[in-house]
Amino acid sequence: MRDLGKITIGELVDRTSINYPDNDALVYPDRGLRYSYKEFREVCNQFAKSLLKLGIKRGDNIAIWAANVPEWVITQFGSARVGAVMATVSTSYKLLELEYQLKQSDATTLIMMEGTKSSDFRSLINELCPELKECKPGELVSKRLPLLKNVVMIGSNKYPGMFTWDEFIKVGENVSDEALAARSAELDPDDPVVMIYTSGTTGFPKGVMLTHHNVIANAYAQAICMNLGPSDRMCIAVPFFHVFGTTASTGCCVVAGAAMVPVELFSPAQVLKTVEKERCTVLHGVPTMFILELEQMEKENYDVSSLRTGIVAGAACPADVMKKIIEVLNMKEVLVAYGQSESSPCITITRADDPLELKCSTVGKALPGVEVKIVDPETGKEVPKGAQGEICARGYNIMKGYYKMPEATANTIDAEGWLHTGDLGTMDENGYCKITCRLKEMIIRGGENIYPKEVEEFLRIHPLIKDVQIIGVPSEKYGEEVMAFIRVKDGHVLTPESVQNFCKGQIAGWKIPRYVAFVEDYPYTSNGKVQKFKLREMAIEMLDPREVVKPGSICKVLV
Repeated sequence: MRDLGKITIGELVDRTSINYPDNDALVYPDRGLRYSYKEFREVCNQFAKSLLKLGIKRGDNIAIWAANVPEWVITQFGSARVGAVMATVSTSYKLLELEYQLKQSDATTLIMMEGTKSSDFRSLINELCPELKECKPGELVSKRLPLLKNVVMIGSNKYPGMFTWDEFIKVGENVSDEALAARSAELDPDDPVVMIYTSGTTGFPKGVMLTHHNVIANAYAQAICMNLGPSDRMCIAVPFFHVFGTTASTGCCVVAGAAMVPVELFSPAQVLKTVEKERCTVLHGVPTMFILELEQMEKENYDVSSLRTGIVAGAACPADVMKKIIEVLNMKEVLVAYGQSESSPCITITRADDPLELKCSTVGKALPGVEVKIVDPETGKEVPKGAQGEICARGYNIMKGYYKMPEATANTIDAEGWLHTGDLGTMDENGYCKITCRLKEMIIRGGENIYPKEVEEFLRIHPLIKDVQIIGVPSEKYGEEVMAFIRVKDGHVLTPESVQNFCKGQIAGWKIPRYVAFVEDYPYTSNGKVQKFKLREMAIEMLDPREVVKPGSICKVLV
């Protein structure tokens, strides 16, 4: 695979469609949908023309709220063609989270699906924008979301104030190829093209602005490490709204001319059926996903002999699971990667020929073209090899910044361009890194990032809660689960179930505390800070290890 140089995503799609016009680009076997790269380029251009017709300018922000449907991929690559910035919305978001992101991102257009089994998206957007019921498509004037003008509903069902997908595509029918080409020519590879929302130490989600070059260069480097080529077929089971989906999955495929074979909503059986039917060679996932797939393999036989590689990321992968990924799933060239949204996402990665020991105990070494160093969090000075410190990275993969948050950006990227990850780790003499713990208080549950302060601030609005501290507790299946230590107001009583019910419909399900303990006070440092490490120690003593991994279990301990 030749170096792509510094190009825009629109130029990347052009090149790939020229080099591999008849290769499968996007395949949904259950839908009977199969676009070649030549066809994929055309449908993306049609989408781009509709954005032009609606007046979307270079640098305008749009949002997409959907599962891994075909329209998601078309939106990603079509919006890039006109220089729009696509903000990804988690399918787990509820009302308050959706409102915050659409408002903070200044989204003018929302592409969305009707919902999932667990969430009715259409009801939520109508609650946020009741004006939709009285307006024409494209003419929304919303009190709560004043910049939002266009809502596009994926599918053929017609709803007041919204375009159907086909209606939206027809909007741009009269836009010429020359007009689209003129817009594309204005774009710069260093323009932002996607915003991945992630929370930080403030507890409020931040829009990580990634550029065309961030996405393409990081995807290219990962593709090289995977030996990805035009004969490969990637089963994409990770959510598109994660940077794991946008860069490491769809991005890697397009730079290599490989086929994208998405699974709309994760199901281990559906993943394995898709691998078998389409003879997929690549499979990404967080450890939890692979654990569930391996459990499914024990229940039913699937032919996964076509698999050879993929990336495991998002949380530490137990050694026994890694061995089964290699042996049972036939992924002998599997890689382990580490990174975050702010780094597009990959910082370090193992190599295909690394021994099992390195794949089980490290997150690899720096991606080609990326610098990594370990520094003392207090002094900022680089520590000796093997010593623990904060992991910092610098290179083409580092974000442009947080949207409308210059102070937060400056606190994350220093004057010399080093991204401070907030994760503690070590590096050996060969450059291989280990993640030892998190400097930040982030919880990772099944690959989903959960920030304690965000959950704490939400729970503190409960009329009977005096204070709350959120921590992560070990879970064999999910890596970590959320636990709440709650101080109840004097004279009142709460139950774990009532706390969970208070959260439902307001915050994403994976953020809701799995375990709840009621305490009279917290352990503090001499300067008055809560000692969360002591809360973790208390939690491990309280929770029966068998209960930690048992679905539906909850701690009802009164301390």
